Amino acid sequence: MDFSPAYLLAITQIIWIDLLLSGDNAVVIALACRSLPEKQRRIGILLGAGAAVGLRIVFAFIITQILGIPFLKALGGVLLVWIAIKLIIGEKHEEAEIPASDRLWKAVGTIAMADAVMSLDNVVAIAAIARDDYSLFVFGLLLSIPLIVIGASLISGIIARFPIFVWAGAALLGWIAGEMIISDTAAFAYVGLDVPHQLHYVAAACGLLLVVVAGYFLKPKGEET
Repeated sequence: MDFSPAYLLAITQIIWIDLLLSGDNAVVIALACRSLPEKQRRIGILLGAGAAVGLRIVFAFIITQILGIPFLKALGGVLLVWIAIKLIIGEKHEEAEIPASDRLWKAVGTIAMADAVMSLDNVVAIAAIARDDYSLFVFGLLLSIPLIVIGASLISGIIARFPIFVWAGAALLGWIAGEMIISDTAAFAYVGLDVPHQLHYVAAACGLLLVVVAGYFLKPKGEET
């Protein structure tokens, strides 16, 4: 197994992003199941976690198949910028609007719909960090499962107390997004451009700055930063 500094750094980045992005899934599951009877609540949480995991597997398969198509990696980078900015802005208003349900399958349906977007966020972020290394991709995907099922809600509480981790994670996603966009060699070759390797760091830095600046101005004022 590769234990080079670059590989270990990628593992650290994946753990960090998983911690940040898996917490929302646990919150959604808890909110949707909060009105269920206690016995059904446990079943609903397990089924909701299963839905989240299943969606991640489906999205993982699709994304790994299409990222080699010209312009789609660049498009994925743009999506990653939005994910990072959304991470800073927060989604408390969306979580508050998630309805509680007193019916098991209705709650599971609510969880599945909400998790569809959140799972896509997580898989895109992991794919961007892992690049073409399937071992890293599978590691990130597998790690997200226990985080959703047993620990993400606790982790999200810790993150809420220390917002600096959210900003740092969002900045990391911005850096990766810039690298992802500039590394879409198929897209640049399609339009007849040859991008120097040195520009990768410039693009990454621009992605980081874009996320931090946009997050600062778009985050509702009065919230803890």
